[in-house]
Parts: sequence; structure tokens; C-alpha cells
Amino acid sequence: MSDENEKELEALQKALAAEHAAVYGYGVVGGRVREGRRTEAKAAYDAHRARRDALAREVRDLDGTPVAAAAAYALPFPVPDSAAAVRLAAELEDRVADVYSDVVRASEGGRRSTAAEALREAAVRAVRWRGESVAFPGLAERAATGAPSASASAPWATPTT
Repeated sequence: MSDENEKELEALQKALAAEHAAVYGYGVVGGRVREGRRTEAKAAYDAHRARRDALAREVRDLDGTPVAAAAAYALPFPVPDSAAAVRLAAELEDRVADVYSDVVRASEGGRRSTAAEALREAAVRAVRWRGESVAFPGLAERAATGAPSASASAPWATPTT
């Protein structure tokens, strides 16, 4: 496998792990968010499930074994109420956008277009949850710290033990 294919496979695996974590996180969001936003949470949950399934196929297409979901994930903060659930949803979307920016950089052609669309969708959902936008979605951490992407060490995507 060429270095480019390895980088693409690695980026896809990180995106798949992020989607697994987002699906889990939206389970929490859906259980805590006020009734008026549950439809939005369900739509996001369904979108992340669909992206997760598509990513698993993409990984297999590159002769990889898709990273498995964990039984549970450590959340970035406690989610006792609807306000915290909304913050969690925005955080999940920011982190998913971040990993898709890595896929955009590592891919070409159709995969790049699909990753760019996933990044855009996550950024739009984050704006809806947060009520405001950020400059350069998927790059906020890099712009603020000059550090590598959060996808390289996403503690929120770490399974709980």
C-alpha cells in the first residue's frame, strides 16, 4: 500500500471512530435535550449512523478492517440537562468536522468530495446547536494553538473501561 493510501486509510479510520463516538454521544443528547430539539437530535443521530456505515464500507474498499465501536465513551463533560446536551451536540459536531478535514487533506476525487460534504454538514449542525459559527470549521484547534488536529488524540472518542 502506498503512503498516500495509508494516510487516507488512517484518516478514514479516525473519521469512523469519530462517527462511532458521535452516534454514542447523540444517544446521550437525545435523552437529555428538551422535547423541542429532539427531532433535530434524531436527525443528527441518523446522519451520523449513515456516515458511520459509509465509512466502514470505504475502509473495507481500501482493504482495511473498520475500527469497531466501543460499548461506551467518556464524554467531555457531564450532561445533566438540556443546556449541557446542546453543548455536547455542538462539541460532537466540531470534533467530527475536525476529523473530516483530515480526510479532505488525505483524499482525492470522490472521497475528498464526500469528506468535504460531511465536514460542511457537521459545521452546519454545530452552528444550529450553538447558535453561532466558527471561522474555518474543522480547523479551530489548529488555528488557536498551531497544534496538530484533535483527531490525532481525541479523548472524547476514547472508550471507557
